[in-house]
Amino acid sequence: MSEGIVVRKCIGIEEFQRCVALQREIWGEDDLEVEPATLFVVAEETGGQVLGAFDGERLVGYTLALVGLRDGAVFLHSHMTGVLAEYRDRGVGRALKLFQREEALERGIRLIVWTFDPLENRNAHFNLNRLGAIARKYLPNLYGTTTSPLHLGLPTDRLLAEWPLDSARVVAAVEDLAKEPEDAPTTIALPAELDRWKRNDTASVARVQARIREEFTTWFARGYAAVGVRKTQAGAAYLLAPWNDF
Repeated sequence: MSEGIVVRKCIGIEEFQRCVALQREIWGEDDLEVEPATLFVVAEETGGQVLGAFDGERLVGYTLALVGLRDGAVFLHSHMTGVLAEYRDRGVGRALKLFQREEALERGIRLIVWTFDPLENRNAHFNLNRLGAIARKYLPNLYGTTTSPLHLGLPTDRLLAEWPLDSARVVAAVEDLAKEPEDAPTTIALPAELDRWKRNDTASVARVQARIREEFTTWFARGYAAVGVRKTQAGAAYLLAPWNDF
């Protein structure tokens, strides 16, 4: 990570309000859709997490996580992680997630989940390859249509990332011991033109979204999980393999 950037817990309403301001800058949503500072207060007071990445006194990234319960076990739902554009590709997002993992494990929490857009190949690589998460649930239009220009007015379809913090797969990934995935029993393709289409051809993006929604839903129903992403000559591909409950 870039020298001088520190990740720590955010403290108090002033720092929570700075997270809200950062949220507006990163996602560009209408004020009605921005998570208010009061939610950050609730997260902090009920056992969730509000974590910040600071360059000196400047907040350049943050993570907000809420507490959940699954089969009697406490887990964290990492609702949002955002990093300023000028600080991306500098290890800030990874540092936030690794701090999040350590803080959760210190409290005996062994699972963190979050959602991500399956059309965002970079996020998929980060979540599945770099962090060792898996995805085996597809959530169509989870957040409804939003005002964020990042969502292009399309349904907010999401994959649910599951991050079992002390599993062998995750430990290998966070310690940089995992190999880049190469093959799997089946794949779901993303075309190389996708990023260009996001700028000038929303209809083509919508067609890709509809196709992969059907493919993910079909394979997940058969007990498969997305376990990685790799580049292909045609663009990129999700790698899917059979997966049992952990």
